[in-house]
Amino acid sequence: MAAKVKREFKRGEVLTVRIVDVAFGGKGVAKIPTEKGDFTVFVMNTLPGQLVQARVDSCKSRYAECKLDKVLEPAPEEVVNDFQAIPGAPYARLPIEIQLKYKERTALDVYRKIGLIENLDGVYSGLMASPEVWHYRNKMEYSFSAIGFDHAKQEEFDGFALGFKHRGTWWVVENLDADSGLFDAEVEGKLKLLREWCEKTGFPAWHPPKREGFFRFFVVRKSFAANKLLINLVTTSDNLSSFDRQGFVDKCLELWGDRVQGILHTINDDRGERVEAREGNSKVVYGELKIKERINDLDFSISMSSFFQTNPKSAEKLYDLAVSWAGDTAHEGYLMDLFCGTGTIGQLLARGTGRNIIGVDIVESAIEDAKQNARENGVENVSFHAADVGKFLVEFPEYAGKIATIVLDPPRGGIAPKSLKKIIALGAPRIIYVSCNPATQARDILTLREDGYELLNLKLVDQFPHTSHVEAVALFEKK
Repeated sequence: MAAKVKREFKRGEVLTVRIVDVAFGGKGVAKIPTEKGDFTVFVMNTLPGQLVQARVDSCKSRYAECKLDKVLEPAPEEVVNDFQAIPGAPYARLPIEIQLKYKERTALDVYRKIGLIENLDGVYSGLMASPEVWHYRNKMEYSFSAIGFDHAKQEEFDGFALGFKHRGTWWVVENLDADSGLFDAEVEGKLKLLREWCEKTGFPAWHPPKREGFFRFFVVRKSFAANKLLINLVTTSDNLSSFDRQGFVDKCLELWGDRVQGILHTINDDRGERVEAREGNSKVVYGELKIKERINDLDFSISMSSFFQTNPKSAEKLYDLAVSWAGDTAHEGYLMDLFCGTGTIGQLLARGTGRNIIGVDIVESAIEDAKQNARENGVENVSFHAADVGKFLVEFPEYAGKIATIVLDPPRGGIAPKSLKKIIALGAPRIIYVSCNPATQARDILTLREDGYELLNLKLVDQFPHTSHVEAVALFEKK
């Protein structure tokens, strides 16, 4: 019988540690001396130099994973700004140059360790900064909760809260009373007034532990091109007939005026813990269902649930890079935009390269939106198909052997191993892989390498300033 491994710390134990380094994904690294040598402690959303109080979430024989309780001392490089600190922007008080340095170092380390790339010289071509550092987001989701967090007292309170989840919790919400610096200054500057209106209705905020209540989420999508807002209020159906929905519409119009292009009311009665703001039955209660955004002189109609790049200005730079790589090839044939969604990359490829583009996505509603967007933009050299990647050549045999380049932009979880094999089976000589998670991209590099694809170029893109996230674009060619 194997001997039981002794753990240094128990789950829930509170530690006070000094962060000495940072690892990929925003994990601060601390070292605690023991008889066996230094014991490593990882604390999410912390910075080198900070003294923090952290709570052990899990403990192994050589390291512990912890959640941040509070920062006791800031890092030496941190600076004060005029924005309200929020849990989702742990780097907001760190100069952007230092943020980029941390992101670059930790991301490249992932490619070395997971992708087994020993030498990045000649492959890595740098990190592209975001054109806008503040107020760059075009969508924000705010949560309601009957349990709030008082920063002054450093304790939870029973009441009515609207803002962001407190770090390390799924039940506590920090009120957003001022501009966070990430989204829209006017929306966030007046969010407190909307919260006060909602509280005065007498309808309760959602109580996560009890799994009951009325108000759940307040979601806002913004068009930078038109300076318009699309609003979604997500509630349960509890006592719905008594809710003054017109009063809510009137309050939004009072606060944000003619910037409001549309207001939706979504009913979500799911009692689970991991409820998504985009789920439920939605009804347009004011104005329109969609807003328009512009990227590189092309217009895109976007609904509340549509996937669209969160940072459009930075996305323009990222797409320009993908277009330049796709157009710089001697391979004849079609360019395929896989996981194309509403067709953003596909239309930009069509306009930028002049080549014939195939857009493929399994979601039929997204394909219909893509076709409509292409018609409105007058882009004719692109065709969109609702199909599974594994069955694509069976359903459309006319494309067999004629796909020159595949552009991939999968979700954060990356590409499922079986799906990646199906993509490789399409036989394209060139693959351009856009990823919002370098760790999953680095994992997929191993599979692509096994099937003869060589990594020619890798570039990082800062799509999400003040967070630990970084985007990556990789170019592969079949040997």
